[in-house]
Amino acid sequence: MWRCRWRAAPTRPCSTLKTRRNAISSGAPFAAFRAADERLACLQASLSIDNSGDSWLVRMFTANYAGQFDVLLPGLAALQLPFPLGGSSNHFRTAALRQAGGWDPYNVTEDADLGIRLHRLGYRAAVLPSTTYEEAPAQFVPWLKQRTRWYKGWMQTWLVHMRRPARLLRELSPAGAVAFQLFLACNVFAALIHPLFMAALCYYLIARPPLAAIAAMGHEAPVFFVTLLAGYASTVALDLVGLQRRGLLAQGWVLVFTPLYWFLLSLAAWRALFQLLFAPQLWEKTEHGLAKSSRLAKEVAKAKTREQASETPRSVRLAAGPAAIMLRAPRHL
Repeated sequence: MWRCRWRAAPTRPCSTLKTRRNAISSGAPFAAFRAADERLACLQASLSIDNSGDSWLVRMFTANYAGQFDVLLPGLAALQLPFPLGGSSNHFRTAALRQAGGWDPYNVTEDADLGIRLHRLGYRAAVLPSTTYEEAPAQFVPWLKQRTRWYKGWMQTWLVHMRRPARLLRELSPAGAVAFQLFLACNVFAALIHPLFMAALCYYLIARPPLAAIAAMGHEAPVFFVTLLAGYASTVALDLVGLQRRGLLAQGWVLVFTPLYWFLLSLAAWRALFQLLFAPQLWEKTEHGLAKSSRLAKEVAKAKTREQASETPRSVRLAAGPAAIMLRAPRHL
């Protein structure tokens, strides 16, 4: 049994890899589950931000989502590695969901936790080539509250699953355990340490002349600069590839604000750490319905305009074509 949001005509199950790929690429969860083996427990649709034109913060959100859902998650799914699920458009086998115990009501990112638990039970998740459009907070305070909740949930997920590290390693496999640490631990730790890292770098560069500062840093200088550039470069590259796949490469200019955005992420991560200690179950809900723009609505309007424009020339050519000339000819004679 499985739960699906979309209906699809049932197909005969087939064990060939080609059929499984075709079923998943068709975008129909029902067909994908029927074609796959019992290990496929969840299908995750891609998420994309719809109100990209509301602010630069939303555009950064759009780029991050493109990198995550159009590049990173499909790669992890192809390698059959664990990944935290997104909050929307998840389709589950009911039996697997029940075996995992459903969603943890005490985790503020319950979908991220569920994705790891399913993988520990021997299941896997795949990515659907379909898109669910979401609204992102355009103002800083709502954005900060949302990001704080996400960071706190990732911290909770990491702490819960790291209670028994040896068992986690055995159930996820070494490659899965590395993916788990990179996606959760390293993501959170990088956000926490970034302002401290930048403060130390700025101290070296401001307290002394640049060349003297680099000399004083000694062997630490390459570590500082390589770490900084690699972090920015990997983030920007991932997001640019995602935007290109999403057809939104024109919005890539917003990634010049990546250093500023990282400081905002750090603020959210430190706020999440404080809440984890003093208010672990606090759920700061995100208010929706405030979007001022809709990228999907614009695309639909452009499609209708193109359709109308393509119909008009055909009628004009017909009126000015040979048949029309022949019809008018007697009138001119």
